Amino acid sequence: MCTNGIKDRRRRLHDILLALVAQQGDLELMDGDNPSGLLGGGSRDAPAEAARWLERNRRVLKRYQALVRTAVTLDALLDAEEGVAQERP
Repeated sequence: MCTNGIKDRRRRLHDILLALVAQQGDLELMDGDNPSGLLGGGSRDAPAEAARWLERNRRVLKRYQALVRTAVTLDALLDAEEGVAQERP
């Protein structure tokens, strides 16, 4: 069961992530269309096409992962700052 603190933290993390995504001007979406080479059929160039498709999706995924890691780091820094502020008289 989630406590209010966990819900608030999730909401804040979500807000941070949305703000980071909004700053990205050219954020690509993953390509869901499988190339013909991925299934073993198609032309002679199909394996190369499949490799390009996989590489592109890998790069896109890494960029999303970097945004999530950045959001988590910023959230942790905000938590630390709140903790320091509460300790001060």
